[in-house]
Amino acid sequence: MSETKPINLIRNFAIIAHIDHGKSTLADRLIQSCGGLEAREMKEQVLDNMELERERGITIKAQTVRLSYTAKDGQTYQFNLMDTPGHVDFAYEVSRSLASCEGSLLVVDATQGVEAQTLANVYQAIDNGHEIIPVINKIDLPSADVERVKLQIEDVIGIDASDAVPVSGKSGINIDQLLEAIATRLPPPKGDASATTKALLVDSWYDSYLGVVILVRVIDGYLKKGQKIRFMGAATTREIDRVGIFTPKHVIVDVLGPGEMGFITASIKDIQDTKVGDTITDERNPCAEPLSGFKPSVPMVFCSLFPADSSEFEKLRESLGKLKLNDASLHYEAESSQALGMGFRCGFLGLLHMEIIQERLDREFDLDLIPTAPSVVYKVYTTNGESKELYNPVDMPDASRLEKIEEPWIKATIMTPDEYLGGLLQLCQERRGEQINLTYVGSRAMLEYLLPLNEVVFDFYDRLKSISRGYASFDYQLAEYREGNLVKMDVLVNQEPVDALAMVVHRSQAERRGRQLCERLKELIPRQMFKIAIQAAIGGKIIAREDIGALRKDVTAKCYGGDITRKRKLLDKQKEGKKKMRQYGNVDIPQSAFIAALRMGDEN
Repeated sequence: MSETKPINLIRNFAIIAHIDHGKSTLADRLIQSCGGLEAREMKEQVLDNMELERERGITIKAQTVRLSYTAKDGQTYQFNLMDTPGHVDFAYEVSRSLASCEGSLLVVDATQGVEAQTLANVYQAIDNGHEIIPVINKIDLPSADVERVKLQIEDVIGIDASDAVPVSGKSGINIDQLLEAIATRLPPPKGDASATTKALLVDSWYDSYLGVVILVRVIDGYLKKGQKIRFMGAATTREIDRVGIFTPKHVIVDVLGPGEMGFITASIKDIQDTKVGDTITDERNPCAEPLSGFKPSVPMVFCSLFPADSSEFEKLRESLGKLKLNDASLHYEAESSQALGMGFRCGFLGLLHMEIIQERLDREFDLDLIPTAPSVVYKVYTTNGESKELYNPVDMPDASRLEKIEEPWIKATIMTPDEYLGGLLQLCQERRGEQINLTYVGSRAMLEYLLPLNEVVFDFYDRLKSISRGYASFDYQLAEYREGNLVKMDVLVNQEPVDALAMVVHRSQAERRGRQLCERLKELIPRQMFKIAIQAAIGGKIIAREDIGALRKDVTAKCYGGDITRKRKLLDKQKEGKKKMRQYGNVDIPQSAFIAALRMGDEN
């Protein structure tokens, strides 16, 4: 495969949609129709190759695949397809995929219609100057209503849906019509084969045999085996070992030309050398200036991760480095805690992102971790005129030195069927929300709210789904920082503060939160031989308390008859022993209790 395709026959496109609207299944059908895999090699969600993705039924990583399609005009086109995630926590993954394509297939479920994440993703595609083909999926379902969904696309998004392609990703209806639309309606990429090499580093991951594997999109010139290349951002030089494409199988090729996507390896062992969004150019004839790359991601939620066994700290550092390579939206830095030892303060795009990273560290790197309570970034202003960003509630200055604290607020878009509107309005009010707008699209309501991010971080999404029985959809972006009446709430177990459970809460919510947390911990901490007091405190004031009774041995069992003083003596002796034990005894809080206590929701 030494030939590169003429640039006018290449089409680079992403598949964008809300969660569960059928992106990965549609990608399966396109791969099957173009002969990317034989029938015996096909399986459902073939591009979701991570065990976690298949288990949860969601796409976490954007995947690319090259397909060959012969159109009705007899021309053979090269399609570079990118399947993207739908969940709001992986929006950075979507934005990077869109930056390396010229067109998008906007997939909308024929039964559900336009949802919050559909809007967010399509606006990103429009910002990137994409040509958009609306695709109405699941038309074979009995409740499908294609005309209603076309109207929704026009009313809510404002793009023409008269020539939307109705398809079924599951049964393959109209897939040929969609392939023809991709060939005729999407624009070819721009690029100059004779110019100096310029390529965008879209993604990278670590392979234990090949080192770092890099996914590239060639803009100008060529990339070929044996070529000396330069990473402009990292300022390092390498020689390409191999050049390849995904069909979705790995296929080695001789060269990647302008407009094409593929992967390269260059014996890179140091994961610091490959930064997502970097520009790759020729060492001998470099390009004048680098590509603009990607906007860095802004973490929304922070939590600390500590190894349960402190000797695994270096292993955790290495594992986070390998995950960062594969997930550019993960941020981390080392920190230490009095109770938990050395660990890392990590920044995530949301709670699901945090959960996925923790699970990947457990599965892929076999690490046993203790996570702390998730928190957001506050801006703290002290009385001596200093200001700093607060990532960890433990670092909060003393109340007497605090002038004010500002917290992040988000603008949330919630789309819901009419019958669940009352419950969702109540939920937003409980979480200190401010309504901006309420509009209707048919029988669906579109709510816009300003909400404090720390009220959303814990369990807002779960509550939203349970109130609406899974029908409401939710998307958000950071809006502003505002001053709030915030306090630091400590959790004490036997008068000892537990760093991992400290949190910043609004004063009006503090008592309810504290009581809930104490009640939950009472259920989760195993009983000891002595009584355990669990308290929530703000400064020196205790706002909630629960006691765990001691396990009791019947020391009077061997007394038969005799004077009561014999029994009293044994009981007093036991009491003295327990008092001593409480002085020296440590309460071991199991790791599962930390995670379960933080998922405290409003289940009751």
